Amino acid sequence: MLRFAIAFTLSLASLTVAAQEWPSKPVRFVVPFPPGGSVDPLGRLLAAKLAEPLKQQFFVENRPGAGGSIGTAVVAKAPPDGYTFLVCFDSHGVNQALISNLPYDTAKDFAPVMLVGTAPYAIATKADAKWKTFGDVVAASKAKPETVTIGSIGNGTLGHLLLVQAMQMQNFKITHVPFPGGGPMNINILGGQIDMGAGSVALLTPQVKGGKMRAIATAGERRATSMPDVPTMIEQGFPGLTAYAWWGIYAPAGTPKPIIDRMHAEMAKVLAQPDVRKNLAETLGMDLVVSTPDELQKWTLEQLARWGKVVKDNNIKTD
Repeated sequence: MLRFAIAFTLSLASLTVAAQEWPSKPVRFVVPFPPGGSVDPLGRLLAAKLAEPLKQQFFVENRPGAGGSIGTAVVAKAPPDGYTFLVCFDSHGVNQALISNLPYDTAKDFAPVMLVGTAPYAIATKADAKWKTFGDVVAASKAKPETVTIGSIGNGTLGHLLLVQAMQMQNFKITHVPFPGGGPMNINILGGQIDMGAGSVALLTPQVKGGKMRAIATAGERRATSMPDVPTMIEQGFPGLTAYAWWGIYAPAGTPKPIIDRMHAEMAKVLAQPDVRKNLAETLGMDLVVSTPDELQKWTLEQLARWGKVVKDNNIKTD
């Protein structure tokens, strides 16, 4: 018993020393998406801001593919030593149900650090489209089922799942058109190849503010700060229907808690800076959360349960 107690005490001491010495070499932020979008700029912003207080280089490594699961798998398999972190998007809460051969367990293979923020999804049309509200779209779809088209950034993404739930709630049919990313979807909306698109406010706000698109609905519990004049899906007759883009930071499971706690504390300081808050609000439409690690784990499990059910109930596939 005494031997066990001594060993346990020594292990705690070594963890404390490791946290005090961390970081002693460059730290990697794996972004499982290509440059651009919303995850990459968040990763680069945090990397730049953390370098000075922690006296070490933080760098972004883009590992895109398979809805973010390729880069995420890199982090799951990385040494849990505090030198690899995942900067993820809302697909992290869907891929477990969507991808049958996922090489990791979303709930068990990661140590949560922080839910950085959220932003509601939105639906937008070309600026000169005939629809002014999502109710207009529902009416047109009921009059001529499947003639109206709506894009998303892929089968099983939250934009697609939002649409699936909306159609079930009011019994109408819209034709879903998946795209490999937000850029191609926006191009097709503006070009008139599709009638509208569902994406995060981060993706659609620049087009709406630039006068090229018209937002007809948002999917938060309350109106989006970047689209205050646009009614929510709840306001338009879809009670309880919400969908949020979200950005989270994770480490490989087994990363020492003192390192997780220090990383969380330093990130919280960065996210308290007025210029950072302004940047994230204006460029990503992000409502900062700055959660605890436990709160992120709770959020992750809730997302897995909610969206996993929608995927399974509707037999949604990635292709």
